[in-house]
Amino acid sequence: MTRANQGDGQAFHCFLTEVTPPLRSLIRARGRGLPPDLHEDVLQEVLLAIHLKRGSWDGVSPIRPWLYAVARHKVVDAFRKRGRQIHLPIDDVAEMLEAEPGPMPLAARDADRLLGMIDDRSAALVRAVRIEGQSTEDAAEELGVSPGAARVALHRAMKRLSELAQRMK
Repeated sequence: MTRANQGDGQAFHCFLTEVTPPLRSLIRARGRGLPPDLHEDVLQEVLLAIHLKRGSWDGVSPIRPWLYAVARHKVVDAFRKRGRQIHLPIDDVAEMLEAEPGPMPLAARDADRLLGMIDDRSAALVRAVRIEGQSTEDAAEELGVSPGAARVALHRAMKRLSELAQRMK
């Protein structure tokens, strides 16, 4: 690399040829969450970055940490470009997905407990509108009250539930 930085093109070609296999291995290891076809793209970006940034290597420090830092940054960039999407084949885990429902989550148990502390009509209204996602009009019709009365009752029920939750803390 020292000779390459002094303008020796043949030395730079030899250098890149020698560092490509270990960089490829590093990219495969660090980029396990990336699709395998992206590994070669990342390698090309690393090689280009080495070419463009080779003047930043001081010539005294070991070259390997500098190379690995460049590769590591390019792998991170590839993950960022890709976003948070992870694609895994579902066939390998399909039988594990069909699990029986477990115990009720704590939040649901707390909600049931709090709803048991208010009157039945208000609790039914809160369940229908806030938990199940029905419209206030549909819930009002099911409970046999006007939509306006349902909105007022829902507001009062939510206020009462909030007070009860504060007391339970």
